[in-house]
Amino acid sequence: MPSLSGYSQDLPYSYAPGFFPAMESLLHRSECVERVLLHPKAEGTEGAEKLRALADACHVRVEMAERVLSRISGKENCYAASVFRKFEDTLHSDRPHVILHHPSDSGNVGTILRTALGFGVEDVGLIRPCVDLFDPRTVRASMGSLFSLRVHVWDSFEAYQAQYGKHQMYPFMLSASLPMEEVLEGDVPYPYALIFGNEGSGLPDSFASVGRSVRIPSSDRVDSLNLSVAAAIGIYAFSGKFRKNEKVCNKTGQ
Repeated sequence: MPSLSGYSQDLPYSYAPGFFPAMESLLHRSECVERVLLHPKAEGTEGAEKLRALADACHVRVEMAERVLSRISGKENCYAASVFRKFEDTLHSDRPHVILHHPSDSGNVGTILRTALGFGVEDVGLIRPCVDLFDPRTVRASMGSLFSLRVHVWDSFEAYQAQYGKHQMYPFMLSASLPMEEVLEGDVPYPYALIFGNEGSGLPDSFASVGRSVRIPSSDRVDSLNLSVAAAIGIYAFSGKFRKNEKVCNKTGQ
């Protein structure tokens, strides 16, 4: 592998900065990890020893790289990172999806990745133009959840829809006519796709005719919810409906 440089979207590799994201990359995508970087100040710490042991088990090289760590993180206190090849997956056709349409903030996308994994949704797609899924800021904001998910990026929503048109689509829109609670009181076909728009502009009006548009009721004292907050509410509520159904089936032996 050539000498490492600061991150660029054009590079075939990226960085997972921080002990925990680096360990997650080794645990769940070890085939993509090229090497592990450590700061000399981290030597002998518990985190460094755990990361080194995991890298050894995965046959991944560990090297001291103080300057590279500073360059890729923009911080002086980044003491570890992994270097991994970028990847793309095919989403499962029989599982729920979270689709982010034109998201522009790395922190929001990283948080949504972590939230999706936390509530058992493992298939996430982005629609261009969008934030770089492999920007180290996105990876770090996800706390390494990126490596446990199936992810894909499409050039248009139509391209996603052509591939997964059997999913019941639920666009989250302020102008939607159906409150989320009302939608969840009825039948929710499985699998489904929850679609969230850009932080500033939301989803285009054309999404009102896609599937069943949903809104999250809130007080009139705020005009909208932050994207990552709205996504967390939607993912939790929809996944919760199926968690309840599973509990009922387990109790009745079905």
